[in-house]
Amino acid sequence: MMKKSDLLFLSFLRENARQTLTVISKRTGIPISTLYEKLKHHEKELITKHTTLIDFNKLGYSSRANIMLSTAKDNRDGLRSYLKEHPRVNSLFKINNGYDFMAEGVFTNVKELEDFLEELEDKFAIQDKKVFYLVEEVKRESFLGRPEMIKSEMITY
Repeated sequence: MMKKSDLLFLSFLRENARQTLTVISKRTGIPISTLYEKLKHHEKELITKHTTLIDFNKLGYSSRANIMLSTAKDNRDGLRSYLKEHPRVNSLFKINNGYDFMAEGVFTNVKELEDFLEELEDKFAIQDKKVFYLVEEVKRESFLGRPEMIKSEMITY
């Protein structure tokens, strides 16, 4: 069971992980030493990665897609390894309901994306695929990202 103070602290980190513990302490009323201990504990047990979110369009990667794939059972491990290591795959998930994986791909243009899909079909005998082109990012990485929303009635533990 997670304490409300832990959820609040994590929410501040989700909002802006670069803000100092001093700032978070002032905003939460939790002592800096306590926040430091919480951070060290959560880095071992809960926080999987500190990262930066990037606007890929501004870097020239204007084509993004979520790609659902299914393949024969004997091809799954190879497909998984290939997708995990491919530089154009931003995120990879094992899924169900008739598909094996969902990959978010980031490409400079649609042709590059189509070439990637063709390569997958040739190498791994893809049985089924669905491609959803990402047209506009409306919301991203916001769960527990608004400290003001951490209220006792929202906590369902």
